[in-house]
Amino acid sequence: MPRIASSRKPTIVARTPCRVDLAGGTLDLWPLYLFHPGAVTVNFAISLLTTCRITPLPGKQIRLKSLDTRREECFDDLTALCRAQSFAHPLAARLAMVFAPEDGFLLETHSESPAGAGIAGSSALMIATTAALARFSGRKLSLEQMRELAQNVEAQLIKVPTGCQDYYPALYGGVSAIHLDPDGIQRQALPVDPEEVEKRFVLVYTGAPRQSGINNWEVFKRHVDGDKKVARNFEQIAQIARAMRHALKAGDWDEVARLLQQEWKLRKANYPGISTPGIDQLIAVAGRNGGRAAKVCGAGGGGCVVFMVREEAREQVSAALKANGAEVLPFRVARQGLVVSNRSALPAGVGT
Repeated sequence: MPRIASSRKPTIVARTPCRVDLAGGTLDLWPLYLFHPGAVTVNFAISLLTTCRITPLPGKQIRLKSLDTRREECFDDLTALCRAQSFAHPLAARLAMVFAPEDGFLLETHSESPAGAGIAGSSALMIATTAALARFSGRKLSLEQMRELAQNVEAQLIKVPTGCQDYYPALYGGVSAIHLDPDGIQRQALPVDPEEVEKRFVLVYTGAPRQSGINNWEVFKRHVDGDKKVARNFEQIAQIARAMRHALKAGDWDEVARLLQQEWKLRKANYPGISTPGIDQLIAVAGRNGGRAAKVCGAGGGGCVVFMVREEAREQVSAALKANGAEVLPFRVARQGLVVSNRSALPAGVGT
């Protein structure tokens, strides 16, 4: 379908990477990290991208389109959008209401992350859409302001607390330690060779999407309600995350594997829905074929699993996981985060 362009403003494209979390997840939910001084989360950005493109339209019409989920909707103007009771593309609709552009536009999104994968596809898309709408509406935001806005709107959408860690890989790329301190949140870039990560990790999609907010919310409530077992587990997870940061900086991959294995064991103990029989089977299969450690990405219950493997066994582990029904997701460590441009481009073959 041909696109309608306007000479008044350029088309805006924003892209962001998804992420794999290695240690310290769920602690990034306020106020959990305040209960564990020195809390940190460790993750790395991956080359599975999310994209938002905004094309100006004549008049006041607003069109919202999700290319990967094939959902779209149209509103006569911003007032009509604000009066709507439900949305086919709620992420785009909610952010459009926040920025309230004066002119008409077509907003298209695309995500390379499978639905419910646990690799922060929705958070990455929140950042891409926030950045694109900010530029389109002429609103200047710092990266930290984008993170705060995107996180708050996502909490409104999923109706449970959201953590902060998922937005930093989308903003910055690379390997990160997110320090969660009483006086603020700080992102530290870890000096890790991306190729050393790429040859040691395999990422698979189990084919079973999950809702990250649900598992996190259950664990969150148990911690806040004073569950001593959950509190002890998270104190140990916080210690593991700090050690993971040091191990990555030192290039101590044996220690990284040991810590990843410990983190997953503790995380499973927090809530029974975090793992599934299918995930347990995949982890066992990987272990028999050269896998060293594994954990579910995000809150668990399905989605993606990341496997740390022996370098020489990467292909063997991948083949074994495929043979057991998993979809291997090829990736590289994303060297950069958010990119916003005035070039009209989406992934090849998409949106035509």
